[in-house]
Amino acid sequence: MTTLYDGFDIESFEAGKGLWHARIRRADLSPVAIDGVLFPAMEVGFAWPDQSAAIADAKHHIDRFRRRADSDDE
Repeated sequence: MTTLYDGFDIESFEAGKGLWHARIRRADLSPVAIDGVLFPAMEVGFAWPDQSAAIADAKHHIDRFRRRADSDDE
């Protein structure tokens, strides 16, 4: 399942029975830059017990990236 959030696609997937993960990509498919390193996609989180927990964790990471980028701009 793919969820759109704040300009990012979050793809949740079951990596094993009851082990949910999420992959983040920019919706415009350009790479995500973290500390000057470009990533086409990022796998985030842990083995969450359900899909909604994996998506919530991915949203938390996106929000953290935004706050960090905003503080770097100041």
